[in-house]
Amino acid sequence: MSRYVHGHTPSVVASHGARTAENSAGYLLPHLEPGTRLLDVGCGPGSITLDLAERVGEAVGVDASAAVIEQARSTAGAKGDDRTVFEVADASALPFADDSFDVAHAHQVLQHVGDPVAVLREMARVTRPGGLVAVRDADYEAMTWAPAHPGLTRWLDLYRSAARGAGGEPDAGRHLLRWCHEAGLSDVTAGASLWCYADDDARAWWGGQWQQRAVESTFHEEVLAQGLGDEETIAEVVAGWRSWTTSPDGWFVIVHGEVLARV
Repeated sequence: MSRYVHGHTPSVVASHGARTAENSAGYLLPHLEPGTRLLDVGCGPGSITLDLAERVGEAVGVDASAAVIEQARSTAGAKGDDRTVFEVADASALPFADDSFDVAHAHQVLQHVGDPVAVLREMARVTRPGGLVAVRDADYEAMTWAPAHPGLTRWLDLYRSAARGAGGEPDAGRHLLRWCHEAGLSDVTAGASLWCYADDDARAWWGGQWQQRAVESTFHEEVLAQGLGDEETIAEVVAGWRSWTTSPDGWFVIVHGEVLARV
């Protein structure tokens, strides 16, 4: 793994916990059926994993963070789900035998690893012949918004620099197809989808949590540690997000690359 540029502060984990199968894995849902055994790599607090488990019946979630795995287990218990398993694991060395799963899924993971091709090879290794490797990642350079604000332009430049400095690839969405081919996966379908924040509630949520992330998350630490900016720079970023959040015209789009690879 590279250094995780978001970290696991409450604002970050809450953001990840808002992800569902519908809003984050819609491209995969038509390919799932009862009886499928599914692995969710980089599962975070488990919200997507637990949604997928309801559709397939058997799911395993893994993440490098013991803290979020404990949260995922707690959430599963609160839902009365005693079948879904959550384990701490390294995505580049999965602790499962070959051909263990029908589907291996990863959402917003490959952008954060030092060797995404190696992770894809591991996902393919643990997937049975005929099964699916499913991956979705954002493309930061493709993000766009209105109204324009220098603080948001600064935020995007800082984030992409900090992510690369931490060993990741923030524009992963556009590289997924190539990475699959380099991992030896040839039967690959590639596509894209969007998240769009354009109403008062969405602006308050998306802009509000980024105002928090800018000052309390690992992003803040990486910006300072890598010498990309100082507290004044961070204040400029927060001002940009605050301005966007309070604008009735605020509109923000995140582009995601998606791949389905038949093993």
